[in-house]
Amino acid sequence: MGQLVVDIKRDLTDLVKTEVALAKAELADDAKAAGIGAGLFAGAALFGFFALMLLLVGGALALALVLPTWASFLIVGGVLVLLAGVLALVGKGRISKVKAPERTIATAKSSVQALKGTR
Repeated sequence: MGQLVVDIKRDLTDLVKTEVALAKAELADDAKAAGIGAGLFAGAALFGFFALMLLLVGGALALALVLPTWASFLIVGGVLVLLAGVLALVGKGRISKVKAPERTIATAKSSVQALKGTR
């Protein structure tokens, strides 16, 4: 009986290792493509950030045609602070709605209990 339990444990370990190796093999090409895509998105975000900065400076300089330069930059900065505050509050509200994966936790606990009962 003890040898049977040892064999089951060894076979289960081998099965898990084989499944992990298969998943790695299947995902290797996709992971490489996803990495390249993520790098391209990061480059796009960087250039978009620089473009936004130039547009904001341009807007402040355009506003400086009507107001003093310091006031125009202060207005643009204030609008950005307000926008950041609104986005932070909306993000906080969304994050607070995230719940724990209760079904996954329950099934994991029941699996552990089932495995403990087979000893």
